[in-house]
Amino acid sequence: MDDRIILHSDCNCFYAAVEMLHDPSLRNIPMAVGGDPQARHGIVLTANYIAKRRGVKTGMALWQARQACRDVVFVSPHYDEYIRFSGKARKIYSDYTDLVEPYGLDESWLDITDSARMLGTTDGMEIAREISGRIKRELGITVSIGVSWNKIFSKFGSDYKKPDAITQITRDNYKDILWKSPASDLLYVGRRTELKLRKYGILTIGDIACADPEFLHHIFGKVGYVLYAFARGEDHTPVAAMGECSPIKSVGNSTTTPRDLVDNIDVRMVIYLLSESVAARLRENHFIGDVIGISVRDNGLYSFTRQHKVKIPTNISEEIAGYAFELFKENYTWEHPIRSVGVRVSNLVPDTTPHQTDLFNSEEMREKYLRADLAVTDIRRRFGYESVLRGIMYFDKQLSGLDAKAEDHMIHPVGYFQNGNRVLEE
Repeated sequence: MDDRIILHSDCNCFYAAVEMLHDPSLRNIPMAVGGDPQARHGIVLTANYIAKRRGVKTGMALWQARQACRDVVFVSPHYDEYIRFSGKARKIYSDYTDLVEPYGLDESWLDITDSARMLGTTDGMEIAREISGRIKRELGITVSIGVSWNKIFSKFGSDYKKPDAITQITRDNYKDILWKSPASDLLYVGRRTELKLRKYGILTIGDIACADPEFLHHIFGKVGYVLYAFARGEDHTPVAAMGECSPIKSVGNSTTTPRDLVDNIDVRMVIYLLSESVAARLRENHFIGDVIGISVRDNGLYSFTRQHKVKIPTNISEEIAGYAFELFKENYTWEHPIRSVGVRVSNLVPDTTPHQTDLFNSEEMREKYLRADLAVTDIRRRFGYESVLRGIMYFDKQLSGLDAKAEDHMIHPVGYFQNGNRVLEE
């Protein structure tokens, strides 16, 4: 059976590109999109390449971006325009295939296997060049495109050269290009996974591909098999037709606690730990969700799950923990001590998706909570998990010593993987 031909198209600096299109005076100066420049609060959503080369990064607070680049110009986001341009890009993609799977507003996978064969080509490069040219001519922005036989390698290809580039990853060159790259360049290898791989001397994607899969399974659980297969190009997941549900259904975390939980203070502490983990993983994968769920099991083996739909999708730990704890208090009467707790966020959408504000919720306070989460994540990345803890964690060092973000306790957000006849699901 012939290989599929999969493209991954990524709009370069998408928000910034749209803003520069509408205001050409921004093209030759460092500029960043995000927050409220007048109120001087918020975070950088994206920046143009001039600002990026001077150290401005996505997720920075505006004041941090100003420290990195004194003359950076901030522009408030215009989500309606981003959605409009995203739709125009997908309309171009749909001229070549009905298998277009969005990955946020600015990225999409395309399965062009049938279209390429109709043109008598087997590598997809002709179609990739045509799409790139049409995006540039018709929309005035650029894309980077990866071409390969699977989704993971095509995503790598679109990241490999930017901006306005096309990179083909084939069965003949993937070991020379992909296997020599850092392990963190493989889709779904986050900071925590990279650190654990580094601990065992696994530094590159090739190291993952050549490792013993049973060893990776021992370290990461079933996700170890997934990483092994992804590194070897053994990803058979299909490109979903546009409008189908995302294969990533939810992000969650659960843990069996080191001792029984005996009161609400114990449970609240664990829920905060789990919520920080879930929120961090959501942000790493650029999702927000509006269904908060909990799972509880006591030492009498009684268990239950409950969920609640919230008005505003979130990836903020304070909000997730608050909703989860309210669910717990409404549904548990303390007949037995508790042995296991889980927190989950579902009904996920890209974190770029606009939402209706709530008159009873302060957007400024939500932004402060988000900035606090981002700061805590950065501090822990640099100095370790215990370098910063919530005050509630000091009530019980045994419970607070649980690093809920560690892979040992994490439900990986990739809720699917198909390898031949074997299907791994969370």
